[in-house]
Amino acid sequence: MSKFLYGIDFGTTNSALSIYDEEKKTIIKTITVPSLLYFHQEYGADEALNYVVGKNAIAAYLNDGMKGRFIKSIKQILSRSSFIETRIHNKRYNASDLVALILKDLKAKADKITGYDCKKAVIGRPVFFDDDSTLKDTLAQTRLTKAATIAGFSDVRFQFEPIGAAFAYEKTISKIEKVLVADLGGGTTDFTFLVLDPANAGNKDRRSDMIASGGIYIGGDSFDSAFMWDKGTPYFGKNTLYEATPGKILTVPISLFANICSWDKMNFFNGLRIQKDLENYYHYSKNDRKFKNLITLIDNNLGYSIFQSIEKTKIELSDLPVSQFTYNNMGIEINEEISRPQYDAVIEKDIRKISTYLDEFMLKNNIVPEDIDSLFLTGGTSLVGGIQQLFKTKFPHIPVNSGDNFTSVAKGLAYSGYLFEEE
Repeated sequence: MSKFLYGIDFGTTNSALSIYDEEKKTIIKTITVPSLLYFHQEYGADEALNYVVGKNAIAAYLNDGMKGRFIKSIKQILSRSSFIETRIHNKRYNASDLVALILKDLKAKADKITGYDCKKAVIGRPVFFDDDSTLKDTLAQTRLTKAATIAGFSDVRFQFEPIGAAFAYEKTISKIEKVLVADLGGGTTDFTFLVLDPANAGNKDRRSDMIASGGIYIGGDSFDSAFMWDKGTPYFGKNTLYEATPGKILTVPISLFANICSWDKMNFFNGLRIQKDLENYYHYSKNDRKFKNLITLIDNNLGYSIFQSIEKTKIELSDLPVSQFTYNNMGIEINEEISRPQYDAVIEKDIRKISTYLDEFMLKNNIVPEDIDSLFLTGGTSLVGGIQQLFKTKFPHIPVNSGDNFTSVAKGLAYSGYLFEEE
């Protein structure tokens, strides 16, 4: 029976698994799923908790009238010590439990293809789960390791995601290259500078080829949050005035709107006290129509559908000069033309942070542009026009290459079997 190795890229937005046949030394299939979970609102007391993964999670969430529990960007909670657990229908789930549900789904799909209960996997991880804290990074690694065990993998190694992307790119070149790899995902942006040589592709130890690695905790979700703050929150009453006491006019707390710009903070509104506060602000604002949109958003769990519209705008502006930011649901009406320069201005702060980090990364590791033979960009966020322009401006004479932006890392991880060799 063939022996298989799975290369798994667990991503903030999407996850992928490549099946590597170790006897035939080839990838036989790559599977992708959105990193989404949905727990149905209703289920029988004697039934197992009913949940769905990926695209099916979106369909089920919409079919249920957006009333159940929809969970997105799970990868971002791995490094958060403040997240202990969440309760879903009286069952507790910690970070590892949630991640394991997605890994289980990928494994089941792959095992069905191979007819083999594969226990062996190389799982990708960002260079830094959290660029603020070594402790948080260690916590994330520990949680991801536990998730892999829960999902049924007993023989696991970890590889930096941009190194995985590099190994995928190595399969396409014919000569030695010094390559700067940028892996731009939903949660992080990672860089690796390394020597690639197609003649070394089968070598068991590639550590000497790795020159430098680094990363920053900014990605596509950061862009979406910035867009929601700048272009979305005005439609939900960010500047609403209310009469705190007779004759004293104040603006509703800005913190309310920070909490609708990030998925992990949506639960901020679950408490009875904050819900009562929202009703009071609405009343004392003389029933401000836009502030009512905020209450509608929260009461009807519309966050995902709003961010779908934001994502659509982002994707369209990667190719078009203008897009419509449109959302019409339950009385909330948004229809605003967004130009590419407007979008670039919204994400400028995050682009600048990535640019500054890259400069520091190169300086710290004594890398000059003349050292770089080629650039390899991967990850969905690498398609954003502002990111493309950043690299073209910074490295005008270096060719920019890309593979499949959603599967390159998983394929490269599957080529990382050397990690299982005894040292």
